[in-house]
Amino acid sequence: FFSLCPIKMISTASRSLSRTLASASRSRFASTLIVADHDGSAVGASTLSTVTAAGAIGGDITVLCVGGSDDAANSCGAVAGVGKVLHAKTDNYNGGETISAAIQAAHAASPFTHIMSAASNQGKNAIPRAAAAFNASPVADVIEVQGEDTFVRPMYAGNALAKVQNSDAVKFLTIRPTAFDKAAAEGGSGSVEAVAFSEDAASPTFVSASESNSDRPDLSSASVVISGGRGMKNGENFKMLETLADKLGGAVGASRAAVDAGYVPNELQVGQTGKVVAPDLYVAVGISGAIQHLSGMKDSKTIVAINKDKEAPIFQVSDYGLVGDLFDAVPELEAKV
Repeated sequence: FFSLCPIKMISTASRSLSRTLASASRSRFASTLIVADHDGSAVGASTLSTVTAAGAIGGDITVLCVGGSDDAANSCGAVAGVGKVLHAKTDNYNGGETISAAIQAAHAASPFTHIMSAASNQGKNAIPRAAAAFNASPVADVIEVQGEDTFVRPMYAGNALAKVQNSDAVKFLTIRPTAFDKAAAEGGSGSVEAVAFSEDAASPTFVSASESNSDRPDLSSASVVISGGRGMKNGENFKMLETLADKLGGAVGASRAAVDAGYVPNELQVGQTGKVVAPDLYVAVGISGAIQHLSGMKDSKTIVAINKDKEAPIFQVSDYGLVGDLFDAVPELEAKV
């Protein structure tokens, strides 16, 4: 007595199982090195999002803390999902050059399949330098991880998404923090180890870094952002936005036009060539909505626009719009908060 076997079905199921096992095997051997953003004493919020992105790849996660105090390294180890922290102490911090040298030393001691950082100023500076040393092509501004070698990144100011398959032996990535949830800052138990490295004496010399100190939340991670554009007319008028932001517990941002006009410093710029934000509430005041600005804030949960031009492009992406003079609307709004 014989029965017919569904050969085709068995073959298909077999191939599917093989692919699944192969994928699981690759994930088991994946290992990711994350270059931490920190303020010298604590890990930055952008690194928490990068840890989530690394978790999507699978395998072990190690954080490289370049410079900073022991507290900074320990805070990296406390992040949920982190298995180990390599602390590269230095008395001669030289920006991207120092981080690149530390990455090479860490990889020489224990090879990694992926090396990544948040797409912050530090990450944009360091990752390409390190990738060049490995003759690798970095994948920038990743917003989705689809596999160990497949990633999605925006192009043309966010109007198109590119699926990139990277075949480099060591894959270098920068991660857009707003595209990934933040890993828990506590609950991890990553061990902290020192990593020694040497810098090229001929490398450029880091002179200084300057940034304004503020009691407001960091623009990149604030839950509320109040941004002003060229319609603010001058930097003095930004004070009304600062007052509103303080009442709402938010940060102040600006369009490129406002920054280029000298109203506010470059560090407040939101957009393709500035910072990418995705707060719970984004209020655009006197901003027309140029495509390069929209690419930096269109993922915000709720967008409110105030502009006297009812045809302004900003209204096409806003959830709520107010057509009117901002110099009347903002003081009235601030008085009601």
